[in-house]
Amino acid sequence: MNKTSTIHMAGPDVGSLEASIVADAMINGWYAPDAYKYVELFESEFAAYHDRAFGLMTPNCTTAIHLALAGLGIGPDDEVIAPESTWVGSTAGIMHTRANTVFADIDHITWCLSRDTVSSVVTPRTRAVIAVDLYGNMPRWNELQSYADELGIPIIEDAAEALGSQYRGVRAGKYGVASVFSFHRTKTLTTGEGGMLLTDDADLYSRCKFLRDHGREPGSYFNTEVAYKYMPSNILAAIGHGQFLRIEELLNKKREIFLRFRANLGENPRMQLNEENDEIKNGAWATAVVFSPETNVTRDIVIAALSERGIPLRPFFYPLSSLPAYSGNNTGGRARNPVAYEKSEYGIHLPCSMNLTLDQIDEISEALLEVLSKYS
Repeated sequence: MNKTSTIHMAGPDVGSLEASIVADAMINGWYAPDAYKYVELFESEFAAYHDRAFGLMTPNCTTAIHLALAGLGIGPDDEVIAPESTWVGSTAGIMHTRANTVFADIDHITWCLSRDTVSSVVTPRTRAVIAVDLYGNMPRWNELQSYADELGIPIIEDAAEALGSQYRGVRAGKYGVASVFSFHRTKTLTTGEGGMLLTDDADLYSRCKFLRDHGREPGSYFNTEVAYKYMPSNILAAIGHGQFLRIEELLNKKREIFLRFRANLGENPRMQLNEENDEIKNGAWATAVVFSPETNVTRDIVIAALSERGIPLRPFFYPLSSLPAYSGNNTGGRARNPVAYEKSEYGIHLPCSMNLTLDQIDEISEALLEVLSKYS
């Protein structure tokens, strides 16, 4: 197959609709009552779409997680369980609250936390769980939530990579006491940078809203606590509102990319892709591929091989306990969390740019199968 035009690793689909709404925010969105018009509109429509009562926009998803933890009162000496396999933004907020991060292994099929992996690391000091919907996959939420409810431990759902995913017909973002999303420029719905916290808990919402703006009541200069400056920009929210008006179009594009990769790569026992079955509909922010260890096709081999053809890839997320940032954390490691380490060693994720063409998807798929054939 002839090589197509440049393949980008990631990027959004932003057009004239968003530009027109941003223009309105630029011209009219500076004075009361419109100074936060698009923030409030985007919060309400995004929350309603996910059947949540409340939404709070934040500068990014990392701050949304920190805000949720702070709103729950997480602090020093508390333990928060998180998966080994995720981006560091999922867990940075734990350290920001000065709590202790406890890494749990991931399930072999879902790539997410499970009841078993969480129960193996729960202690009397556990105060919360952050469950990540990795690559649009979702935990077995009925089992995980039931177990957390038994223990009285709140779950924060990190749905940053799962916009459009569903578990048993319920959208990602509806689970846990709170859920969070990312609107980074690489995500399905973007504001360039940005995040959202969703919840049905009125008290948690009020507390997080208070903490989001320096620990003060709106319009007041009287601070009762030293809190955070996590207020979003009205202009970025205007982009978000415009993107939200196109949400089904954007989700369908991601599904088209994912399903084309699945069709090309087939039901191959030598590789595992994002989960998709009768229970799971995958929003597939990015299509991930994990090769069977028996193939000897490691992430480094395939990334190098496709790079020579001008095809960018990214590694499956490194186990967080393997990173220098967590070198002092002794709750992870290959012996304790072997699945996370194996998926990282043999896993990649494919280009997920919204401007990918079908020809480019076919080219990437063909290159992957060629590499795999050399080791079979």
